[in-house]
Amino acid sequence: MRKMLLVFVLLATTFAGSSYALTIGFSVARFDDNFLTVMRNDAVRHAEEMGYTIQVDDAKDDVTTQLSQVQNYIASGVDAIIVTAIDTDTTQAMTKAAESAGVPLVYVNRQPIDLDDLGASTTFVGSNEKWSGTLAAFEMCVLAGGTGKAVMLMGQLSNEAARSRSEDFREVIRLSMCNGIELIEEQTANWSRLEANDLMTNWISAGLDFNIVFGNNDEMAIGAIQALKSAGISMDDVIVGGVDATEDALMSMQAGDLDVTVFQNAAAQGAGAVDAAADLVAGKSLPNFVVIPFELVTPRNLDQYLGQN
Repeated sequence: MRKMLLVFVLLATTFAGSSYALTIGFSVARFDDNFLTVMRNDAVRHAEEMGYTIQVDDAKDDVTTQLSQVQNYIASGVDAIIVTAIDTDTTQAMTKAAESAGVPLVYVNRQPIDLDDLGASTTFVGSNEKWSGTLAAFEMCVLAGGTGKAVMLMGQLSNEAARSRSEDFREVIRLSMCNGIELIEEQTANWSRLEANDLMTNWISAGLDFNIVFGNNDEMAIGAIQALKSAGISMDDVIVGGVDATEDALMSMQAGDLDVTVFQNAAAQGAGAVDAAADLVAGKSLPNFVVIPFELVTPRNLDQYLGQN
């Protein structure tokens, strides 16, 4: 009897502690995204440090593939699921599938459309997009003295972050101190450096006259910078801003090309998603939205963020 009791105590201790070998399925919207790659690697690193098993899959920007991955995780008996959604307007199907199966689900980085309706076993770990575009746009307005002509490179419009960051920029330039800035062109470049380079090259070739460039993310801002420099345009004559504070972006800022970015904490999001999954499995109560704050990055405080993303 005492041996049986000892075994029970040992099992209880093992499952109650952080050494409980959770199995987590992680569906990432796309592997060929700089920021998501950093976040994914941080999530995997943290999971392995905690002794968890984590299976990471590339949804390749295909909504059907991502839903299938979630369904496969459920069928295989994972303890929890993490998802970086491809289309944030269609997350209900994934939420319903996980909640119906009783499997904790954590959305990370991209806010699901059904955020307010998430059940007790589902949460979102990420940053409030209201601040990303606002912080970048306001700093760019200050640098421009409230006047100028702007173009905007938008992310995938199926993504809440792209829509929010774009609207943030529009709202800021409607402020009285910034309303001398005219937004003369805006198009999607799908978060891509290459697409942004092509789009900016087309605008330059068409004779578009502008002195402010806002990219919804750093990759597009860098693509725009490459096109501007290839066209022989001095970066002293253009204010360029982005979002994420990736290492490439900070190198660009050090070189004097990128003027503004906003730190989105990849490590905190990745590790935070893993911790949230473990908490939900353990039956802990979490809010619908676990907030990781955005932080403005300029040449003045650049050194604080080097190596962070």
